[in-house]
Amino acid sequence: MKKAIHIILITLVLVSFVSCEADETTIPTVNTEYREQYRPQIHFSAKRNWINDPNGLVYFEGEYHLFFQHNPLGAEWGNMNWGHAVSTDLIHWKQLNVALMPDHLGDIFSGCVVVDKNNNAGFGNNAMVAIYTSAGKVQSQSIAYSTDKGRTFTKYSGNPVLANPGIADFRDPKVFWHNESKQWIMLLATNQTISFYRSANLKSWTRLSEFGSGIGSHGGVWECPDLFPLSTENEKKWVLLVSNFGAPNGGTGTQYFIGHFDGTNFTAEDAPYPLWLDYGKDNYAGITWDNIPVNDGRRLHIGWMNNWQYANSIPVFNITPKGSRGSMTLVRELNLQKHPDGYFLLKNKVVREIESIANDWQPIIDESISSKTLALKLDDKKAYQLQLSGKIADSETLTLKLSNAKNEFCTITIDSRKLIFKRSDSGVINFANAFADNSESPVFGNTNPVKLDIYVDQSSVEIFVNDGAVSLTNLVFPSTLYDKLTVEGNNSYVNTQFRTFNSIWE
Repeated sequence: MKKAIHIILITLVLVSFVSCEADETTIPTVNTEYREQYRPQIHFSAKRNWINDPNGLVYFEGEYHLFFQHNPLGAEWGNMNWGHAVSTDLIHWKQLNVALMPDHLGDIFSGCVVVDKNNNAGFGNNAMVAIYTSAGKVQSQSIAYSTDKGRTFTKYSGNPVLANPGIADFRDPKVFWHNESKQWIMLLATNQTISFYRSANLKSWTRLSEFGSGIGSHGGVWECPDLFPLSTENEKKWVLLVSNFGAPNGGTGTQYFIGHFDGTNFTAEDAPYPLWLDYGKDNYAGITWDNIPVNDGRRLHIGWMNNWQYANSIPVFNITPKGSRGSMTLVRELNLQKHPDGYFLLKNKVVREIESIANDWQPIIDESISSKTLALKLDDKKAYQLQLSGKIADSETLTLKLSNAKNEFCTITIDSRKLIFKRSDSGVINFANAFADNSESPVFGNTNPVKLDIYVDQSSVEIFVNDGAVSLTNLVFPSTLYDKLTVEGNNSYVNTQFRTFNSIWE
């Protein structure tokens, strides 16, 4: 009885708080509230409180839905709900009411949303069906449905639809319709492997297979899986994403496998695993959008821009009790690129919709240089992009330094073998020892010439090498935006241009 009363009280508090939170997102002062120090200006962040993993990514009737792990009552992890935001262009986001709240089965952990076009589940044609982990004493899988474009969800009375078989980590369902076998496929994180299930109706599930033993990185629980096809010039490949501890630069990251899926088993092709989607410290738990229109055809991805080494300790974007902690990466398009050694790499680059907030390019360097420093004309904008292409002299390195008036800076150093991002002097770093660590990545493909696209926001730097053959995403917390660029090239030829972005909150 006491437990039931406790759950009812928490639910009443959440309903009251969430209603206030949603109402306030429409008041005229919202734009002002999104201008605080560290607040991302071109990335999604919740108006207040904690967010982590993106969930339920789905496109439906003109809207991209972004659900996410959310604590509506504080700026640290806990009390997991599903937050909700929508966009018509992948750039501007409108935060809506909390979509799913805890119940007698536990908190609402990660999951997905599908559009049930043929009413397999019986909730109606084109019902949006959320499949998520109920995290109580044990982890089990539940479903809920919406018939009003995701504005409200009704939980299925028969939950859970997939009970726990007796393991600690049994979570993060990702479901898709597999045309070839005419069935729903579920990927589920099961300790350090991914288990596959099938269903005809999203309610009854049968186990198919398991993948992961003896391959890839096993530094921690495999979580937040995703599986999707991508086309090469000659055939279709299947890509499996898995997020876990054991990332190449410490803490958490997302690895991937390229292979084949036959409706029952995933088989990885030979490659030098582990391969990582992003070699920075701060791109985790990302998944891709379902139901993208055929005439678009892109595979779109977004990740949580943080690392579990220090996620609960990074600075908030505004003053508590309305503090907001956590944000998402820019949305990226995924493609395959063949490595010279014969295996495939997963490329990721920022979506073309970024052009909608971009101002004109300004050429700033076009010459052979040994060292040059110049000011970046920001015009009060709080985010920008640097694009650099150049030829690096043999056995030499190219170094870019981004700094501000307080001599807070980060550096990017690249040669023919590797790229290093250093943030030990980038601003506030004392909240966690691991935050000062460098990020280092291999450089795939030809680096002569090399192309760098660098997106700088108030609290992040995202680097893409050679149109996304390698990416590095890292948080930074400078007192003011970096507005000075120094390039050291040992007489390397460098062409660099620069443009600012308008805020997505304006």
